[in-house]
Amino acid sequence: MLAVVGRGDSKSILKDRLTTAVPELVDADDAILDRLLENAQVVKLDHDRFVSHAGDLCQAFLILPDGEVRVQHTAETGREVTLYRIGPGGSCILTTSCLLSNEHYPAEAVAESDIEALAIPVSSFQSALESSQWFRRFVFDGFSSRLTSVIQKIEQIAFTAIDIRLAGVLLELDRKGIEKITHQDIAVELGTAREVVSRHLKRFESEGWVRLGRGQVSLIDRPRIEALAGPSFGD
Repeated sequence: MLAVVGRGDSKSILKDRLTTAVPELVDADDAILDRLLENAQVVKLDHDRFVSHAGDLCQAFLILPDGEVRVQHTAETGREVTLYRIGPGGSCILTTSCLLSNEHYPAEAVAESDIEALAIPVSSFQSALESSQWFRRFVFDGFSSRLTSVIQKIEQIAFTAIDIRLAGVLLELDRKGIEKITHQDIAVELGTAREVVSRHLKRFESEGWVRLGRGQVSLIDRPRIEALAGPSFGD
């Protein structure tokens, strides 16, 4: 599942990158960091490869110094929905939950870029939780923050109209400079069917708000899309 890069120099370089990506590391005791790194492995995964599959046994706590991982859930019907993304300095709350409860991973994690991460084995993770106040704060602060964003995502899916959420996704894609994206990819972001996305995008195009091409969506009238999305989706 994950390709091990190695120890030694690779881990030393990754430690420096982690310190940059995770400001909290500045407050950590060097001895604690050294213990965490002692049995950890540097792992590497290519873009679009699975980091975890549903049903996997969680064997390590991963911290990303850079890159991005998408965590998504696939229903029995085959419909997919993006739950959240893990960015630089981040970790996965579902992995944390599985490590604490000894349950299997309930979702899928996919690399959205080439990633290189630090994998802390279960034994080191549990030991650090027991002995380090700093590590407990780092893990559970990240857990609570991410849990809040997941709840907000669920509320949007349940209570916000699809065209408003679609406008928000288009603004986020525009902010990232992403134009090449399929209707299916957008449907996964929204937790809806591709046909629903296509229908609303066609309406946006007829209004002159977007331009559609093969595997491409471009904003034409950003102010109108911003007005539809509302302040909660603003930059």
